[in-house]
Amino acid sequence: MRPTRAALLVVATALTPALLFTAPAFAGGSAAGATTTSVAAVSGTPVDEMSEDELRTAIAVILADEDSGQGVVREANEALNGTVEDMRAFLKTGYRLAQAEDDRVAIARILHVATQNHDKRVIEEANKLLDSDSPEEMRAWLESGYRLAQAEDDAVYIVRMLTDPNISDALRAAVNAALDDGSPETLRYFREVGQYEVDG
Repeated sequence: MRPTRAALLVVATALTPALLFTAPAFAGGSAAGATTTSVAAVSGTPVDEMSEDELRTAIAVILADEDSGQGVVREANEALNGTVEDMRAFLKTGYRLAQAEDDRVAIARILHVATQNHDKRVIEEANKLLDSDSPEEMRAWLESGYRLAQAEDDAVYIVRMLTDPNISDALRAAVNAALDDGSPETLRYFREVGQYEVDG
């Protein structure tokens, strides 16, 4: 394990209780991909042409987003307390870098949970992302790739339930129904909740 990944894992483990409710709920994070483009699209004005009020408004919108992580909030507040050029720099590149920092922490937290649950696909993909350290790849994975990797691990977990010789008929039927549906949401729900709701 690389030293940076080990450090991230330690930080994520320490922060997990405090940040649990800010984690992406099944990869439902904010879409902060092309920050300059999205800011310009919202305001209708390129960042370089924005007035101070428009810059402050654009940053306030970012701060108001409940999916903004600690890195984004910290950097946005620093930009608001700085000069007009500081605000422009944040909207052009700082937001993307702060989002990447938050994404790294989110992936390290996901990796920690996946390691506890022996979720091989999520572990493999999270490790590759932390090794590559690409902000775009991390963001894309949190928005869609994590959901699919987790679904694969959930399906493996659910299929293994069928190998239990003591499985009840009701649970076997519920397992087969979840597998027949096959959607990531159904598999996740069944693994976390549904299997415990089956009588018999």
